[in-house]
Amino acid sequence: MNSIFEEHPHKRYNPLTDSWVLVSPHRAKRPWQGQVEKVAGDDRPAYDETCYLCPTNTRMNGEVNPDYQDVYIFNNDFAALLEDTPPHSFEEDELFRAETERGLGRVICFSPRHDLTVPEMEETAIRKVVDAWVDEYLTLGGKDFINYVQIFENKGFVMGCSNPHPHGQIWASSSIPDEPMKKQIAQLKYWQKNQRSLLADYLGKELIKQERVLFENEHFVALVPYWAVWPFETMIVPKRKMARISDMTDAEKDAFANAYKRLTVRYDNLFETSFPYSAGVHQAPTDGEAHDEWHWHFVFYPPLLRSATVKKFMVGYEMLANPQRDITAEKSAAVLRALSETHYKL
Repeated sequence: MNSIFEEHPHKRYNPLTDSWVLVSPHRAKRPWQGQVEKVAGDDRPAYDETCYLCPTNTRMNGEVNPDYQDVYIFNNDFAALLEDTPPHSFEEDELFRAETERGLGRVICFSPRHDLTVPEMEETAIRKVVDAWVDEYLTLGGKDFINYVQIFENKGFVMGCSNPHPHGQIWASSSIPDEPMKKQIAQLKYWQKNQRSLLADYLGKELIKQERVLFENEHFVALVPYWAVWPFETMIVPKRKMARISDMTDAEKDAFANAYKRLTVRYDNLFETSFPYSAGVHQAPTDGEAHDEWHWHFVFYPPLLRSATVKKFMVGYEMLANPQRDITAEKSAAVLRALSETHYKL
């Protein structure tokens, strides 16, 4: 990067969402006088009799979990989307509109072990999670009323995760949500203009520059995107252009599990804490179209900025005007790249 951009405020363009982020690297030099909190202990038993996600325990709706040994999936007891929602729309005029949204919500328990998180799991166990994601994407996406399948994981109470048991969610909807739709529009525009994948071209240039790349294996690259908004935001991108996770070979699924673990271990090692984040897959809609323009990817949005107790959320200017960050993508990449891939608890 030009030294001007390393020291002075500037905007960076995100071609995936056709949006901008304000970068203010000079602000990182200011003394911190903000909120400091004590870190809650994260020692947990392997089995918690009060946890509604642990094997053999009863959930709030009265159903009993089986004595599962690896991945366990069930319909969300309090799903935000419902399959039996009747079709209805309301339009008083162009200013007052509403329509019902039909869908499904699923919960995926990654492990029967209550005391684990992804970076503490074995790669073979993470691979089973990847397999479950693929199966759910195909199954839910195969329903005629589902046009998008959003797979995600919230880790940590600060990210709204109400239960520390390792798990993720899937929300499958009849319409394409706003964030995937932005990427749908941008990738299609680039594909129609260049007959190439936007992310494949971007990834090729990042591998040459090596400024924001954290690591790579045979099939995936982990990096801090040039347009990152969150302080330590990252992406895992397949080297081969694929529209959806179901396009992966067995070797690519293994490599994805490897990258997932390696990146989350680095996160935990950053501040020697169980690092919170929201992460999820952005991939092609399930609307029956080929979507040659899509190149799926896995994004991580973590809120920690300076320590385990100092968080960064979108407030003030970010909510009212434009996303903004104080640490450059290159600086956060350098910090993450220098971390060990051996978990700090070991």
